[in-house]
Parts: sequence; structure tokens; C-alpha cells
Amino acid sequence: MSNILRNKIQQNKARIAVVGLGYVGLPLALSFAKKGFPVTGLDKDTDRVKKVNRCESYILDVSTAELASAVRNKRLSASTDFTALGHMDVIIICVPTPLKRKYTPDISYILSAVKTIRGFLKKNTLIVLESTTYPGTTRELIKPHLESSGLKAGKDFYLSFSPERIDPGNKHYDVTRIPKVVGGLTQVDGELTKLLYGKVIKTVHMVSSAEAAEMTKLLENSFRIINIGWINEVAMMCHKMGINVWEVIEAAKTKPFGFMPFYPGLGVGGHCIPDDPLYLYWKAKHHGFHSKFIKLSADINANMPQYAVERLAEILKRKKKGLTKSKVLVIGVTYKKDVKDLRKSPSLKLIELLQKAKCAVSYFDPIIPYLNIESIHMKSIILSKENVSMFDCVIIATDHTRVDYTLILKHAALIFDIRDKYKNTLNEKVVRL
Repeated sequence: MSNILRNKIQQNKARIAVVGLGYVGLPLALSFAKKGFPVTGLDKDTDRVKKVNRCESYILDVSTAELASAVRNKRLSASTDFTALGHMDVIIICVPTPLKRKYTPDISYILSAVKTIRGFLKKNTLIVLESTTYPGTTRELIKPHLESSGLKAGKDFYLSFSPERIDPGNKHYDVTRIPKVVGGLTQVDGELTKLLYGKVIKTVHMVSSAEAAEMTKLLENSFRIINIGWINEVAMMCHKMGINVWEVIEAAKTKPFGFMPFYPGLGVGGHCIPDDPLYLYWKAKHHGFHSKFIKLSADINANMPQYAVERLAEILKRKKKGLTKSKVLVIGVTYKKDVKDLRKSPSLKLIELLQKAKCAVSYFDPIIPYLNIESIHMKSIILSKENVSMFDCVIIATDHTRVDYTLILKHAALIFDIRDKYKNTLNEKVVRL
């Protein structure tokens, strides 16, 4: 029976449903549509669905022109009607996997999607989970739910895990240029999944199991959170010792082997890095293993906004000013340079802490015109010499390209440079992290 599905994939005729049209699902759906596959994007968010069908991109890495071409050529459509699942040959799950509470994964979105799929599951369908989760989810959780339909995995349908690898805003590595890892419940499941993704992605690496694929994603992101946590700790250490951490990193980079540079900052943001390693921490605990590195790194990174406030208090004190009632301007509120994404941005935590300290805090961000998130309700100021000069300190939190750093340097009374934007500047008003 797998040969029927194999032939459909080889001929670009397999009908594909992508469940979840967020920053992972929409680029993936478009990639398959551009190769000629008939693709249906399914999402409960009616606004997203309407925008796709109106050819309006809401994802940074999706071109409006390419989206419009796929929709108008009837290769891509979007719907909130999940009965369409009953007509699909391939179903790819790209739903969020947040944390329920500290260190505990929330897989309710995955379970909801799987329960819906179960109601429409037909024979000879390939289901692929892309949502990041803990090792064992595909086999121990999804497989039993789908088999409760009466169909059997490996016989009536095929099931794999293939971790999403998206770097928002990266023009060089879009979804088709990043090597893809796939792992099926069986060899056949994995081979079908490899064949599918090989249609849109140049390099597909198949591992021996779904568990290995799930673990691969968590290894990648744990590697980052641990190294970012370490370099943030080094930054705090260097400050105590009176050493320029940025100079040290540049010197270490001259070694042609055995060193990879990471840079300090306010912590980590987005979805993947803050949350994903904690799935592994949670799962390891269930096996009686405590991952000290993951928890320690997560705690260090989470504390960086508080550390920045403490450093700011020191800096202002040297100027005979108190933190309370000081006027502070935060430059950049997204979690990443030049990316319009506020998810878990440590800059937002910094603003919250400054507000609690009774600072008169404002912000400027060239791509975020206003903030209306929990306790933060403000508009981005206009970056002018008059406005910059009225603040006691300007904090470079996110180093967007479209910021006039020369104007800031010229007119700011004091600059707390968390991103080392002024690394080549010798000016006593600039204080580095």
C-alpha cells in the first residue's frame, strides 16, 4: 500500500494538509505548493485563513508575490474547515508547543490536532509532526490516539517526526535550504517522509527513529541555550573583573578550531530557545535524570533583564542619579535584530522591570510602532535629537539595522550598550554590558 502513496509523492500529486499556518506552517505550505503539490492550510485562526486566501502574507519569510501566485494558481488554499483532512494523502502538524508552567511542556495543541485528525483519518495517509516536543511524543502519545480510530500505524497509515528548523529573517537559509531531519516509527515511514521533504528541501537526513529526530531538535536548541547562558555568565564575570567581554570573544574567535562565538545580551527570546530545551529537562526528570546544564542556563538567561536593571542602577549612580524617576529610552523591543517578532522578547521583561522601578521608560523600535502587551501600553517615540537628549540613559537592547546610532551617540547623555553596537567607539558616555 505504501507504493500508492510513494507514487503520488513522486509525481507531485499527493494532497497535502498543513495544520497550523504560523511561522513554520505557512512557509512550508508555500514551498510544497510552489513545487506543484495541491496544498490546503488548516487553521482555527480565521484572520490567518482570510489573509492567505486574500494573498496577504503575515509572515516575514513569506513573499506576498509568491503567496499570491500559489493561491491564484489554486495550488494553495486555506480553511478553518478541518473536514478537508479526510481527503488528504499527507498531513503535516505545525502547531505551537508552549510551556504550561515553568519547566512543564504544554502539548495540548498537538493533542487537539491529533484528535481532530483521528476523526478524519483514512488509509494510506502519512502524518508528520513538526512541532517541537519531548522524545517519545510521536510513538507514545500520537500513535495510540490515531490507532484508536481502528487503523494501525505502519499498516494502514504512516507516522513520522521531522523537527522544524526555521531561522526568522534569515535570507540565506530559508525553509528549503536548511537540511531536514526525519525519523519514522518504522523504516518505511521514515523513507516516505524523506521522499516527501526531498521534493522541496535539498538535503534530507533520515535517522533511525522518531525518538532520535525528536532528540535532535532538543539537542540543537539546548546547545544554544547552554552556550548563551554561559557567555552571559562570562559577561557578568568579566564586569566584576574589569575586563571587556567583547574584546575577549573577538580574541577567542581567532582560534581556527575548537571555539564557536556566542554573544551576551538580555537573554533569549522567540519560541524555540526559551522553551524547547525545557521539554528535554522535563522528560529527563521522568527518567530519573536531572539536566543541570539546561536548568542553570535557562535561569541565567531569564535573569539577564534583572541584571541589566541592576547594572543600569550602578551606571546612573555614578552620575549621581537614582533609578527611580530617571528617564530611560530602550532601543529595540523584538527578540531578534530586524525581525518583527515579540515572542518572549527579553526587552519586554526589561521594560516591565524598569516600570516597576518607577523609571520613566520609553522605547524606540523601527518595526514595532506600538506595544499593548500585558502591563506595557506605549507607542514608539520618534528618534530625534530633541527626544534622545531628554533621557538620562539610552539602552541598546536590540540592535536593529534601521536605527540612527550616530544620532544617539551624539545626543544621548549616557548609553548602556548591551549589544556592543559601539564597539569601535571611544566615548566615556558609552558603557558596555
